[in-house]
Amino acid sequence: MAIATPEVYNELIERARKGKFAYPAVNVTSSQTLNAALQGFAEAESDGIIQVSVGGAEYASGPTIKDRIAGSRALAAYAAEVAKNYPITVALHTDHCTEANLESWVRPLLALEIEEVKAGKNPTFQSHMFDGSTVPIERNLQIAQELLELSVQARTILEIEIGVVGGEEDGHTAEINDKLYTTVEDGLKTVEALGTGEKGRYLTALTFGNVHGVYKPGAVKLRPELLREIQDGVAKVTGKENPFDLVFHGGSGSTAEEIAEAVANGVIKMNIDTDTQYAYSRPVADHFFKNYDGVLKIDGEVGNKKAYDPRAWGKLAEGGLAARLVEAAQQLGSAGNKL
Repeated sequence: MAIATPEVYNELIERARKGKFAYPAVNVTSSQTLNAALQGFAEAESDGIIQVSVGGAEYASGPTIKDRIAGSRALAAYAAEVAKNYPITVALHTDHCTEANLESWVRPLLALEIEEVKAGKNPTFQSHMFDGSTVPIERNLQIAQELLELSVQARTILEIEIGVVGGEEDGHTAEINDKLYTTVEDGLKTVEALGTGEKGRYLTALTFGNVHGVYKPGAVKLRPELLREIQDGVAKVTGKENPFDLVFHGGSGSTAEEIAEAVANGVIKMNIDTDTQYAYSRPVADHFFKNYDGVLKIDGEVGNKKAYDPRAWGKLAEGGLAARLVEAAQQLGSAGNKL
């Protein structure tokens, strides 16, 4: 299979809506983490979404270069080539672009994609996220309207965030407090500004206590039942059942029950980053601790090339991330549901 076309991406979303499951969306920062994501989706027999954050894009361009456009497109080009060899379909997505980064990241990417579409090509990315949680909702939706119009021209899908996700993500920090819960009124403002699909398709991250990062039990109070309240409250006004295609942000460390309830209430995409970062790093730590005298040249010795060869520990890292992605696909119900 390969990278989803705009038509296939819409089909994937419809399959999730009708099938009551969600796709894992995993952040990548390199060819190795991208390979691991593809491996995980293939092992789970699940389609999925591969994401690039602004920090991940800068890192991919070279940590001394930090060109977010070059890094984004480089990862997308790599994915387009290697994904052909995997029996699954993936969509490419840019994650958590705040207003401060729009002009230097997502807007230029959309402009390039509009030109690609005009030339009869598919857009490089299939969706982009605008994170308006840092500004008042009126400003958030004003920008979202502008971006949705551009997204239609680029044949991409816009993802928005209505509410605030706590914790830290790529330098953006939000407190863990009552602001982490979106209201029905917020939902109604959203459909008033963006419609329910007639102005272009968009995905919506409604917040229900979500927090980026990982915390000990009790620190985060998720209320996935709030998603049903908002869906039903907006449905009464619009007449459209489950008006929102929902995204679950800050899902690391969530219980199986919380995930299942969120999916039942309309979540079709769940971001996983913190958990997969750890799953990628943990096997590397294990390898280096167990092969200490092989990966280091101690007391004048020569070490063991087979131990410090990046491929040796890189395969272990990729396997760890892939296994965590399989677990996520099973929890979300996308496992075994590939096109």
